[in-house]
Amino acid sequence: MDKPKTFNEHLDRKYGEKGSKSRDDFNERAQAYMIAEMLKSARKEAHLTQQELADKLKVKRAYISKIERAISDMRLSTLKKVVEEGLGGKLHIKVEL
Repeated sequence: MDKPKTFNEHLDRKYGEKGSKSRDDFNERAQAYMIAEMLKSARKEAHLTQQELADKLKVKRAYISKIERAISDMRLSTLKKVVEEGLGGKLHIKVEL
């Protein structure tokens, strides 16, 4: 099999074509990972440890760790709480139909 010439070809081969269940699953995991990385970066920019953020939110440090590793399937209300109460930001959501 030839090497993929584009990143999209690589994704098609590894995770299936766009619209397939396996590709949709991959995209969902990738988006969760990106959100997790943004939250971790924002926490570090705020000079907070995981424990300090957990204390602000009245949750366990292990829960913050799971969020930052995209292990936990986070509810929208939890994301809002982390962003707004924990990190002092504002959550905006955009829906396109």
